[in-house]
Amino acid sequence: MARETWATRVGFILAAVGSAVGLGNIWRFPWMTAENGGGAFLVVYLLVVLAVGVPGLLGEFVIGRRAKRNPAGALRSLSGSKRWGYVGALSVVTAVALLSFYSVVGGWILRYFAVSVAGLLGSAPYFDAPGAYSRAPYFDAPGAYFDAVAYGPEAAAFHLVFLLSTAALVGGGVRRGIELGTKVMMPAVVALLVGLAAWAGTQPNAAAGYEFFLSFDLATLRSNFFAVLAPAAGQALFTLSLGAGTMVTYASYLGEDRSLAFDGTVIAVCNTAVGVLAGLVVFPLLFSQGIDPGTGGPGALFVGIAGAFARLPGGGMLAVVFFGVVALAALSSSISMLEIPVAFLVDEFGLSRRSAVTGLVGVVALTGTVTALVPPAFDVVAGILVDLLLTAGLTAFLLFTGWVLGREALVEYRAGAGGLANALGTPWLLAVGVLIPTFLVFTLLTTVGVDARVGFWPTAGVAVVLAAIAFLGLRRPESVV
Repeated sequence: MARETWATRVGFILAAVGSAVGLGNIWRFPWMTAENGGGAFLVVYLLVVLAVGVPGLLGEFVIGRRAKRNPAGALRSLSGSKRWGYVGALSVVTAVALLSFYSVVGGWILRYFAVSVAGLLGSAPYFDAPGAYSRAPYFDAPGAYFDAVAYGPEAAAFHLVFLLSTAALVGGGVRRGIELGTKVMMPAVVALLVGLAAWAGTQPNAAAGYEFFLSFDLATLRSNFFAVLAPAAGQALFTLSLGAGTMVTYASYLGEDRSLAFDGTVIAVCNTAVGVLAGLVVFPLLFSQGIDPGTGGPGALFVGIAGAFARLPGGGMLAVVFFGVVALAALSSSISMLEIPVAFLVDEFGLSRRSAVTGLVGVVALTGTVTALVPPAFDVVAGILVDLLLTAGLTAFLLFTGWVLGREALVEYRAGAGGLANALGTPWLLAVGVLIPTFLVFTLLTTVGVDARVGFWPTAGVAVVLAAIAFLGLRRPESVV
């Protein structure tokens, strides 16, 4: 069976950006920022994106384009080891875990979009009396409304609708489904977010929201740096779709004439810009209503936005636009999550794309229903489990790039690259083989609750060992490093 490819470079970039943007930036980024100190979190997050995110993207790109296979098949075929194949198969587990909570949040978005449209049209049951127009129900008590609808049978039903929408796009294939869909969705998301950010800046007390989001106290950052580091790293990996095998899978459909360094930089910059843009929408709206952004949790976006729209003439129309934008962004990410296990089943077992999509929808329908019905399960999956899986996954991919592919990774990295990217090749290989895995080990330890001061010592030991091996490897031309 001939393997599909991207029709255009722009299509690949938009698909990768769509995977990275999604609810990670519009829903999770403001939530994580609010719970971890505002501007201090933003600074650490941006540093992690630059120092870890971009090199990590390139590491996954190299594996995917060189192997032309899904993560499990890529690691097995490039190494000749079934054990590495099992490591790559962890990406399938990660993708299912991601979709198990992501589709629930996508269902929340669809519900809010639907009730916004119904309220705008005056449709039943949003009438106070026959023929009398009423606003969408969440306008009057946004917090109570979210608490009432976030979990339960109706939340599970909307999760299924969102999942089926995702499946329809993935079932269309790489060009006719994923690429075509993201070419439409991503420009629309960015254009509408720009308009909403401009409007949010006109709201009362918006300046306080900007101050919380964009300014930081250096002394506070120093005293809380390690507390902020782990969630910032987890958020960077989540929003860039790193560690789950998404970028390995997407790069497997690439040709050799693309500059991986250029594409990776564009994707990271676009992703970060959209995240900041989302913050410029959400935080001014929260502060305009006097809502403490650190107390909203997963529902902060819904409560804050709904409350802001309730006060405005034409708020119903703005709500339709906003939740429509967020729904598009959510779909652009969810299709990348579903594509990982779909590619695995197509490549490794020869299933048709339709059969693979159908089977996986059945699995995620079940796991997602559990998280929709059981709030503690949602919290665990959306929080520490995803952070651990993504961090462990990226660590494995980068160690594979640096220590199994070694100089072959450098050859793949340089294919199609320009002069500057070529010059940075060797430092990049050392970073993905030594520096970034060391950092990820540290974040793994702090994520599971190990005190930063205690976790520093085993992390330092890892750094010394990897650096020593790298030094010896660079002195021997035949070495993989």
